[in-house]
Amino acid sequence: MHSAVSSPLSFDLSSVAFFGRGFDEYRSMFSLDTDALRGRRVLDVAAGPSAFTAGANARGVHATAVDPLYGLSADALAAHASMDHRRVVAEMRRKAGLFRSGTFASIDEAAASRAESARVFVEDYERHFVHGRYVGGGLPRLPFEDGVFDTVLCAHLLFIYAQRLDFGFHLAACRELARVSRGEARIYPAAGADGLPYPELGRLRAELAAAGIAMETRATEHRFFAGSGTMLVLSRRRPSR
Repeated sequence: MHSAVSSPLSFDLSSVAFFGRGFDEYRSMFSLDTDALRGRRVLDVAAGPSAFTAGANARGVHATAVDPLYGLSADALAAHASMDHRRVVAEMRRKAGLFRSGTFASIDEAAASRAESARVFVEDYERHFVHGRYVGGGLPRLPFEDGVFDTVLCAHLLFIYAQRLDFGFHLAACRELARVSRGEARIYPAAGADGLPYPELGRLRAELAAAGIAMETRATEHRFFAGSGTMLVLSRRRPSR
């Protein structure tokens, strides 16, 4: 792992934050078509206290969320979410120059949206953890069989924490996201904590291609963090007949 070096031009957190986002923000980040996903199986990886899974299931999408902290009580997760909400929002205010008006008009509006997402998550988790909607686990090894999800999503883990999660982790994580998907795995954003494109994208693309995984960069409509307008899309190449 790389050692962390704080920079005035980089968003910096001491550990991976348990910090979530809402259903509408996911649609914007990942260019999701809710109608097309209805009846499909979708996995949210490193989901934290995001409200996507609750919102997706309410709309007829068979969504599952996975996170290393799942398995703790709803009260414990609410406490984690509250603590990390405070530290992430404080860092957002310190690094306000990295944020742009777009999806949200201000940091205050974004903070309120993420707090509401955590509230929705905790309520849904308390009801549906026993039904397998929320599963404990994390990258680079997920507790699912090959190709069981139509679409796999992973937000704000790769490549925001590139100072803490090295290239080997990113490569293994991308291979794992592709493994559990029978369609696409979408990773958002394609930028690091400084808002710049992940510098190892070329190497990552080549390594994945050697493993039979295609990678492309697509624009998204989401605009808030600097460099947040792109996602990576992975798909396993089917052997030609």
